[in-house]
Amino acid sequence: MNEKFDFGPEITGNTVYIRRVAMDTLPDEVRRQVPGADALYAVHGADGERLALVKDRSLAFMLARQNELSPVSVH
Repeated sequence: MNEKFDFGPEITGNTVYIRRVAMDTLPDEVRRQVPGADALYAVHGADGERLALVKDRSLAFMLARQNELSPVSVH
């Protein structure tokens, strides 16, 4: 089951991935900007690059859709 499969550009072309990020994994500079939060949500491109960090999950999905991207939740 470790075999890679190329889904092609039609699957990954504008797909972004939304995932929860625990505050203790983020730099101090970021944590100081959102006191009291236990997590943020990251929007990642298909290549894994972090495109944005936002305060809640619904905002992450809205941000992606406003930029004509297709968000997918990652657990």
